[in-house]
Amino acid sequence: MAIAPIFRKAYWSLAIAGGLYFAFISLLLNGWIQRQAFYAHRVHTAWLHDPNKPEQFGFLKNQVQRFDIRTPDGEVLWGWHVLPLTLYAENERALIGQPVGAGDYEKSWAFKLLAENPESRLIIYFHGNAGTVAQGWRTDTYRAITAGASDKIHVLTVDYRGYGRSTGSPTEAGLITDGISLVKYAMEVAQIPPQRIVIVGQSLGSAVATAVAEHFTLEDAVEFKCLILCAAFSDVPTLMSSYTIGGLIPILSPLRPYPFLSQFFAKRIQETWFTFVRLANLVQNSKNVNVHLIHAKNDYDIPWSHSDTLFYAAANATSVEGLTFKQMDAVKTSIDFGESGWTNLWNTVQEDGGRKIIRQDIVKHGGNSHSLQKLTDRIAIAHQS
Repeated sequence: MAIAPIFRKAYWSLAIAGGLYFAFISLLLNGWIQRQAFYAHRVHTAWLHDPNKPEQFGFLKNQVQRFDIRTPDGEVLWGWHVLPLTLYAENERALIGQPVGAGDYEKSWAFKLLAENPESRLIIYFHGNAGTVAQGWRTDTYRAITAGASDKIHVLTVDYRGYGRSTGSPTEAGLITDGISLVKYAMEVAQIPPQRIVIVGQSLGSAVATAVAEHFTLEDAVEFKCLILCAAFSDVPTLMSSYTIGGLIPILSPLRPYPFLSQFFAKRIQETWFTFVRLANLVQNSKNVNVHLIHAKNDYDIPWSHSDTLFYAAANATSVEGLTFKQMDAVKTSIDFGESGWTNLWNTVQEDGGRKIIRQDIVKHGGNSHSLQKLTDRIAIAHQS
């Protein structure tokens, strides 16, 4: 029986699409190609707007101070220091009188305002994949954080290795080194104590932030004021099972009906970023810890179920015996805010007198990148508590 032309065309269309898909994921077996696709560090708009000129992004003259730091393995990271707006207004004459650009950052008025004020509060912000510190809504985030009522909250952020004007190429170990280098710079050079530092990570940055906080907990028993994770993922293999590039190109989700193939490709993911393991380790080994998870229900890049996984991993780590999901659901505090979303709270006082707080805020709107109000609210509360 002859196949109708319309079915023949449909067959060949599906065959070609399937062939292209398998060719695509086969390419991703190569570690170098995996890193290019996952970190997307070559995708940016620095050619359109110059990050060396923060005024192009709506900041006042020298409200943003450029700086560079060097990592232990020789990479140079390119960063921004964003001043709080009220503090800028109080020191406007001195700030606008300085040359624009990186210069000697540690001799700048901006650095002096951060380092010499015992009331300074610092947000260390780790951005997501692709772009630069000045990409898209990221500048709105810094502006929202620094434009609040407080005249004390500064923001430090850098481009990871391979991003923007930073040297090198991104890897999991490399990005963790970059994050550790920035935090060490803040504590050792600017001499901001960890009790005045909030570490914030967005998307990929949440994995970096968690790894950095874990490092300082295990190596030096350092406890930061708060760790805030926005649109965090539990781990890359789980993320890839549902992730689509730009909401259009699926990675491993078409393989769900074929467990063997799905596991075959998942096991070959080289940059795994097991954040749920690191977060549990951080909580378990801290005397005092304050973790806030923020996720939008309509985040189609990273499903909010990842936030659930992280919440339960962190809460479970507060118990020596361990708890089942059912036990945790019975004990946790849940608050329904209607159209705004809901909050889960886990607050424990340990036998040694330590306190461990795990908070999860799920907002119904905001997507992957735009839960700014909830983020700024959490930062303000963290610095006041």
